[in-house]
Amino acid sequence: MKSLRRIAPYLLLLILAVTGFGIVIKHDAIADWAVLRNYTPPANVTQLASQATMTPLAKHYFYVNKPQIEGKDAFNAQCTNKIEQSVVLGCFHGNRQGIFIFNVTTPELDGVQQVTAAHEMLHQAYQRLSSSEKQQVDSMLTSYFKTGLADQTIKDQMASYQKSEPNDVVDEMHSVFGTEAAHLPVALEQYYMRYFTNRSVVTGFYTQYQAAFTSRNQQIMDYDSQLVAQKQQIDALQALAMSQLQALNAQKSQMDAQKAGGDIHGYNVLVDSYNQMVDEYNARLDTLRQEIDGYNKLVAARNAIAVQEQQLQQDLSSQSLPSVSSQ
Repeated sequence: MKSLRRIAPYLLLLILAVTGFGIVIKHDAIADWAVLRNYTPPANVTQLASQATMTPLAKHYFYVNKPQIEGKDAFNAQCTNKIEQSVVLGCFHGNRQGIFIFNVTTPELDGVQQVTAAHEMLHQAYQRLSSSEKQQVDSMLTSYFKTGLADQTIKDQMASYQKSEPNDVVDEMHSVFGTEAAHLPVALEQYYMRYFTNRSVVTGFYTQYQAAFTSRNQQIMDYDSQLVAQKQQIDALQALAMSQLQALNAQKSQMDAQKAGGDIHGYNVLVDSYNQMVDEYNARLDTLRQEIDGYNKLVAARNAIAVQEQQLQQDLSSQSLPSVSSQ
């Protein structure tokens, strides 16, 4: 009987803990039912859920937040976290408190809304994990971040979150890795099958709209490399032309002095070489002008791509962006 009395308090604590956990689950279920009872998601919302290959569970987490796809002013009124907006154009207000998605309509940025919808849904999913599940998922996410993540863009995103939201970094990993990392460890891939019937579709959307930027960045880098090489060539031609000009001026001074001093023979001896130097100098100037013209055309082409990239950035941002610097 003594041993039973000693065990009884621990059994009571266990029962209370399990019961408390059950109450939380039941409360969420009842609250979700109340939210969804008279709710019919709009067609554009169901379309996003379908395009992102959300499972029934994921759709439930998505719809329970009554997602809204908003224009710039309405979106900015709801979403004030600029770091979140720089990564995906959406925000999650908390358990059943709402998901807002920026209405990006630029054709080259197709896929942004689908990735954003999936990203915000995963925030709700993360909140619904039990303590033991969260501990396991956190371990998988942080392990991948430390040893498996190679994508520099995603690393930069996480660095931004580490500065702005140090207490929510793993929550952000949960959303970012699930929607942007094309290849994950097997255990994480299996975990995300709770929420996506085909996660590669979501990461494909991400890759698709990122390509609009990466291709232009590559073009700009290629132009910049050409400009560096051409600038070096122009500098070399200018140095040669300047050296020739100095030689011409020196010979011209000598010839003028000979002519003024009556040394006509000495003057005439230098005329042919002087004229040959003039021809070479003028030819080099023509080459230099052509090189400068080609350089300026490259600059114009480079800056045209930069302007395109800037416009895409503006289309992808609910905030105004700084101008791109020209060369």
